[in-house]
Amino acid sequence: MKKRYIERHSPSMRANHWSVAILFFLAGLSGFALFHPSLFFFTHLFGGPQWTRILHPYLGIAMFVLFLFMFFMAAGANAWRKEDSQWVGKAGTLIRGGDPSQMPPMGKFNGGQKVVFWMSALSLLVLLLTGITFWQAWFASSFSIPLQRFMLVLHALAAFVFVLTILVHIYAAIWVKGTFRAMIRGNVSTGWARYHHPKWYEEETKKQA
Repeated sequence: MKKRYIERHSPSMRANHWSVAILFFLAGLSGFALFHPSLFFFTHLFGGPQWTRILHPYLGIAMFVLFLFMFFMAAGANAWRKEDSQWVGKAGTLIRGGDPSQMPPMGKFNGGQKVVFWMSALSLLVLLLTGITFWQAWFASSFSIPLQRFMLVLHALAAFVFVLTILVHIYAAIWVKGTFRAMIRGNVSTGWARYHHPKWYEEETKKQA
């Protein structure tokens, strides 16, 4: 029997996602290079230390702006609901090898995916607001040195949380077979949708009826 597929992510969403992903790696590597001397070798990827220092904030702003488009496209589907709390409460069992079909029925995104979405949004907002205060080329002169030092610590903490969140996101995408197809080709099999996101599958089925 031939597999049937349904659209999960539009072309614009996929283009936005991969653009943000590329900027995440570029901003992350340039940020690591500036964070600690042991990671200074990453500056070679950007043309040296001066270019790394110049490019890092612009890469971060570009990532934030592009994520905003993703945010407005996906915020509605990521609204937190009662079943998401139930899903997160049972996530430990799933990670230990439990049956996904025994989890609370999910819509387009499950509780774990929503945590990643909102943690990413919060982390990026903190990174933007803190980064502005010590951006030497434009705004640093408007803020005191003690405040800049404090904001540097917050910036590093937000970066740590953001990187950890994205690593979990990548691991989950690899772990759940069929997830990469959704963001590469834009669709998933009806069996995958029914198994992992039954409520969303029902909604899509009704739309196509």
